[in-house]
Amino acid sequence: MMLQKTMLYSILFLKCPQCRQGEFLEAHPYKFSKMNSVRERCPKCNLKYSIEPSFYTGSMYVSYGVGIAFAVAAYMILLILGFADSPLRIFIIIVITLAVFFPYIGAISKAIWAHFFFKYDPVKAQEVKNDSRTSQ
Repeated sequence: MMLQKTMLYSILFLKCPQCRQGEFLEAHPYKFSKMNSVRERCPKCNLKYSIEPSFYTGSMYVSYGVGIAFAVAAYMILLILGFADSPLRIFIIIVITLAVFFPYIGAISKAIWAHFFFKYDPVKAQEVKNDSRTSQ
């Protein structure tokens, strides 16, 4: 499937930046016991996800931008539906939106941050895809 080879797919579905097939997080973002815990290595291509200690601290900056995007999207939906008549209502809906999507925003921010530093390797991706030991 061609969509699975895109960077957007890899970020949105939290896949490895190098092979775009392995899982990026240890568990689902909404599993609160392991919320947004990044795996040490990709289970498919064995890429080490952390370049240095506290590597993902920089993803806080990305998280801010992603959070703003979610808030703007919530506001635009309110405008389109005609519910943007009260500043208090707008504020409450935006806060609820950010609270509900908080785990996913954090996870996606870490994925975006990782994609800044790790590049897609089509050769490695093909090797992983053809390896019968890694097929699920």
